[in-house]
Amino acid sequence: MTRTLHLNAFLMGVGHHEAAWRHPRTDPRRVTDVRHFQELARIAERGTLDSLFLADGLSVGPNPRHNIQAVFEPLTLLASLAAVTEHIGLIATVSTTYNEPFHIARKFASLDHLSGGRAGWNIVTSAQEREAVNFNRDSHPAHADRYRRAAEFVDVAIKLWDSWEDDALVFDTTAGVFADTDRVHEVAHRGPEFQVRGPLNIPRGPQGRPLLVQAGSSPDGIAFAARYAEAVFTAQQTLADGQSFYAELRRQVTAAGRVPALVKILPGIAPVLGGTEAEAQALAAELEELIVPDYALAQLSGMLGIDLTGLPLDGPLPELPAAGSVQAHQSRYQLVTELADQLPDGELFPAGPA
Repeated sequence: MTRTLHLNAFLMGVGHHEAAWRHPRTDPRRVTDVRHFQELARIAERGTLDSLFLADGLSVGPNPRHNIQAVFEPLTLLASLAAVTEHIGLIATVSTTYNEPFHIARKFASLDHLSGGRAGWNIVTSAQEREAVNFNRDSHPAHADRYRRAAEFVDVAIKLWDSWEDDALVFDTTAGVFADTDRVHEVAHRGPEFQVRGPLNIPRGPQGRPLLVQAGSSPDGIAFAARYAEAVFTAQQTLADGQSFYAELRRQVTAAGRVPALVKILPGIAPVLGGTEAEAQALAAELEELIVPDYALAQLSGMLGIDLTGLPLDGPLPELPAAGSVQAHQSRYQLVTELADQLPDGELFPAGPA
């Protein structure tokens, strides 16, 4: 049986490395230039990649003095990229914690129409406390509460996409009938989080529904992926960990009554490229030297949900709580703590500021 390797491009500003914007070969002003992203999208499509993906956050980040990472709202940018590409998938990150299902279902249906059926939704619950204060809240909802809301959110979005049948549009100019109302249905959803009547105010997209993607590896995240996701982003650091993740996801997908082979797992890599291995190693070293230690420490603090300000960079991490008790990004927290356990004395930055 032929098996296909699926490749997805993760576009982030002017480079995925935190210090890429400082490198002499980079023009950081392109971070707000749509032509830069259009060029990247064309390159990815020319290289026959399956999709491109935009991450997102709903706050400025730990320290805008040194980097603000994502700038454009993903769905807006992907609408622009749809106009200059033909077949590459377009995946946008959108939070279920600080949005409403009707808004998001409509936006993804719109992108699906604009792109000819290429829209994908990376479903996140938001992970940072600093996002909550931008949405009339004093604190971030608990991890389990966010996933409960996310499940109902996606259920409502699916109902809204399905509120128009495929052949609901009639376009009978003689009779004056635009749509067959027998094929357009109210959603009439009433749940703990949402009350939504529907139907959606845009007809069903070419795909019917966008591709659903998920990126959490916590127990809640895996259970959510097993129920909804068609593709899963992950970041296990060893083959054994990757195999364990695959086996658990496959088990839960089967338990959810779905076919495991239809759920694609996309491990993340961050390659540093050069004409030779020596050139690539030299570029990696240059990028590492350009990292601002205070910014890197702030990033690490955000991942762990612990203020590391003032700790020596070559010192050990403080005692950390179990991953299951953390209310932020549990899978990222688990990844960082596992990496620290593999380093001498749990050092923060064993080879300098990188």
